[in-house]
Amino acid sequence: MIDMKQFFEAIGYRITEGGDYGWQCYGPNSHQLSAWNGVQGDGGWSANIVFSTKSQKVYEVEVCDYTNDRAYRLINPKYKKRHDKEATQRDVAGAAAWDDVDYTDLETEEDFLEKLTAIVAGEEYDTRVSVPVDFTDEELLKYMKLAHERDITFNALVEEALREAIDQARESGILTDEPLDEYSEI
Repeated sequence: MIDMKQFFEAIGYRITEGGDYGWQCYGPNSHQLSAWNGVQGDGGWSANIVFSTKSQKVYEVEVCDYTNDRAYRLINPKYKKRHDKEATQRDVAGAAAWDDVDYTDLETEEDFLEKLTAIVAGEEYDTRVSVPVDFTDEELLKYMKLAHERDITFNALVEEALREAIDQARESGILTDEPLDEYSEI
């Protein structure tokens, strides 16, 4: 999970408000700090960080891009189930950012920091979600050779394989668009 220093550097140390975090999923010492550039529409952005006032552990970070109606967040994987469980208990759509905009949950710190930095700077950014994949050296070489034979990039090959796996899981009923309960495993 990113740390507070990375977050503050990305937003230029601009804090506009803060307070206790209103939910209980992160414990009694959770606090939220927010940064907003004061613009609601084109050119507007806000960013939030939720952390422990005792340990400084970061639980959640989010960034809202009001220009493009996009919102991204990264929840500490150790606390994701707790967050989702409380959202269900509160009968709140866990992914709702504002109006008809949902958060896109990100998988990697790097992806979040790239999007946050670009949004704050008013720059274009990649809207795709980076998904970490793990290969042995032998598998990596095999797949790189396959990508070369097909005259595509390695990333394009991995993206194609992931899309096919998701489509197959949906076709077989293993994967649906319904949220998983906290005890489900795929």
